Amino acid sequence: MSVPLLKIGVVLSTMAMITNWMSQTLPSLVGLNTTKLTAAQGGYPDRSIGVLPANPEESWQVYSSAQDSEGRCVCTVVAPQQTMCSRDARTKQLRQLLEKVQNMTQSIQVLDQRTQRDLQYVVKMEDQLRGLETKFRQVEENHKQNIAKQYKAIKAKMAELRPLIPVLEEYKADARLVQQFKEEVQNLTSSLSLLQQEMGAYDYDDLHSRVVSLEERLRACMQKLGHCGEKTTTLSDLAAHRLNVRHKYTDPSMRVDAGLSNITAKKVMACGKLTGISDAITIKTSGSRFGSWMTDPLAPEGDTRVWYMDGYHNNRFVREYKSMADFMTSDNFTSHRLPHPWSGTGQVVYNGSIYFNKFQSNMIIKFDFKTSTISKSQRLDNSGYSNTYHYAWGGHSDIDLMVDEGGLWAIYATNQNAGNIVISKLHPLTLHIIQSWTTNHPRRSAGESFMICGTLYVTNGYSGGTKVYYAYQTNSSTYEYIDIVLQNKYSHISMLDYNPRDRALYAWNNGHQVLYNVTLFHVIRSEQL
Repeated sequence: MSVPLLKIGVVLSTMAMITNWMSQTLPSLVGLNTTKLTAAQGGYPDRSIGVLPANPEESWQVYSSAQDSEGRCVCTVVAPQQTMCSRDARTKQLRQLLEKVQNMTQSIQVLDQRTQRDLQYVVKMEDQLRGLETKFRQVEENHKQNIAKQYKAIKAKMAELRPLIPVLEEYKADARLVQQFKEEVQNLTSSLSLLQQEMGAYDYDDLHSRVVSLEERLRACMQKLGHCGEKTTTLSDLAAHRLNVRHKYTDPSMRVDAGLSNITAKKVMACGKLTGISDAITIKTSGSRFGSWMTDPLAPEGDTRVWYMDGYHNNRFVREYKSMADFMTSDNFTSHRLPHPWSGTGQVVYNGSIYFNKFQSNMIIKFDFKTSTISKSQRLDNSGYSNTYHYAWGGHSDIDLMVDEGGLWAIYATNQNAGNIVISKLHPLTLHIIQSWTTNHPRRSAGESFMICGTLYVTNGYSGGTKVYYAYQTNSSTYEYIDIVLQNKYSHISMLDYNPRDRALYAWNNGHQVLYNVTLFHVIRSEQL
């Protein structure tokens, strides 16, 4: 800003010098030696310089003011009468001088206009510089705030990553185990080669007798485990259509829940660890993209009804099909109207009642199909609802109810557990929490989940390539990462539940109702033989 102001000062100084020069030089040029001061109109003093010859009519009078009201130099020259010689040398010189003065006056006017423009430009530049200075201050303050926000974000990210350090340590331990398995496989390969050579020495009859002997030993093992009364069970009429469920060995002394004193003792299989899932078996194609379907694992003998619920919110009607065959081949059903709309796809039918999450709440409701009334309702304290901690696919799936060999479970998340999965075992009559387990797995990162033998299994997603990759064992409060492929036949799984009676997974896959057989690994201890 100082440079333009300096220019203005130089211009004004130059104008003053020119005025002084004209007032001092002009009289000498024209030969005038008499000076007098008069007051011009407007109150400004004028300097009058002239020659007073004997005859005033032949004299020249030059009037010059230092400045007018606008600060410009004004020169006034009174010429003598026309009778004087127009070719006088002084007259010519005066005319030339007048032309020079006019040119200088024009130049000064142009310079004054430029000065005015420069002054306006300087004023504008000063305002812009002030605005720019203000913006610089704002940028500096915002930069400090952004640094603080970034620091907080990095700190929060570090807090999220810190729990993964034990997981990395476990991965290192797993890597060592993999190396040991690799060595064992190499040893096993050599053993198999020897076994193959040994088997080559036996004929067919000898091998057949060995197989028969092995089957007898297996039957004896199962009997010693206490599974008396061998029974064959299928998914009702489904065996004649698409699914053939393996034999199930039952123990009359085992109950699904010891608290159900009024329920007849149910027969279940021995528990085990999930090691494999079959390809998807499509039962039916119906409904929207989201929904749930199920059978009652505690239904009486011969009761193979199927329960069907389309959508994940704002619906109250539950369809009841008489059998799996009716569900597959017809649309004959009975409709039950619930007193409240359900939320999500985590409903379950258990011992003649349906358990569901009331829409836009953390309320669990038990509805009895026989009496068409609510037999019990209970809030699941601290649990998220209304898409607070849902599965990865959304759909108000904050609370997922499920059943396994041990009873009724609720899978959800809380703020207290930082949005990670919480497992709670519920009493089926009172809906009170019997026991809870907190995990380190984020609820929103889970595609779906299901319980088998007290272990929660979680999928890595709901679309594309899907697998079961996380398992939490409630009996030991430990977890592990696994890798079991789950065929996502129709690319969008919105419901996945286990039925302990059928030993199968029920799934709703993009408007298709599908089933999966599961393989469980059960270790037979030597003391049980």
